[in-house]
Amino acid sequence: MIKQNLHTHSTYCDGKDRIEEMVQTAIEKGFTVLGFSGHGPCLVDEVAMKESDLPNYRKDILEAKEKYKDQIQIFLGIEEDISQRIPSKEPYDFVIGSKHFMFIKNQVKNVDYSKEMAQEIVELYDGDFLKYAKDYYEDLKNIANYSEVDIVGHLDLLMKFNEDESFLSFTDPTYLSYAKDCIDVLIKAGKIFEVNTGAISRGYRTKPYPHQTLLAYIQEKGGKILLNSDCHNRVNLDCYYKESMELIKQCGFKTMMTLTTEGFKEVSIDQFTV
Repeated sequence: MIKQNLHTHSTYCDGKDRIEEMVQTAIEKGFTVLGFSGHGPCLVDEVAMKESDLPNYRKDILEAKEKYKDQIQIFLGIEEDISQRIPSKEPYDFVIGSKHFMFIKNQVKNVDYSKEMAQEIVELYDGDFLKYAKDYYEDLKNIANYSEVDIVGHLDLLMKFNEDESFLSFTDPTYLSYAKDCIDVLIKAGKIFEVNTGAISRGYRTKPYPHQTLLAYIQEKGGKILLNSDCHNRVNLDCYYKESMELIKQCGFKTMMTLTTEGFKEVSIDQFTV
């Protein structure tokens, strides 16, 4: 059976735990596959790793990979913000591509920060959330041309502070047209979508990204998925995994992607455990 998480953050960026501590907890929780994906260098991201951090980041992960090779498969990854691409996929086993920032009217705003900042972004779009959504998804489409990216991180992150639908309905037809158009482009490019439970562990949501409506659309269009917790605290390595797996099945998925030493592989959903 496979228990996997490829979206994790350590003390090298904004996580709370050291690499080895996370590995040990993953083993205790029965994980068979663990990937590290620290925030890659990004000039506008205060919590991202610096270039000078990368050698030790890679060293610690590779040492843990060797030390615990008989207990768990460990992979070296990175999460790049699409505003600042990494120079090359090498030496990483996988890359998550995410959009965390909006650049508008000579300002930089963090999509992921707070409801108050989300409101500030909407105000910069003259109070029109749909204008914001259109720009967000148009920019996210660019991941289709990023050959280094394997996984699309938290697809609908812009809805993080909207679970009460105070900004917009999740099923607004215009909003869905922007999101679905983006999904179509990314599926055509062969990108994998993560089901991401990170906002649940931090108390911002009660359901994972992407919203069930979009997840069902990904399934309908033949998109590929995997389950991650976007872990910033090792106790949350498998946060909401059981419930998310049920949601994934409800949306009709029969397979998910796993990472092996030969690369990504599509396997039956029955081979995964939570």
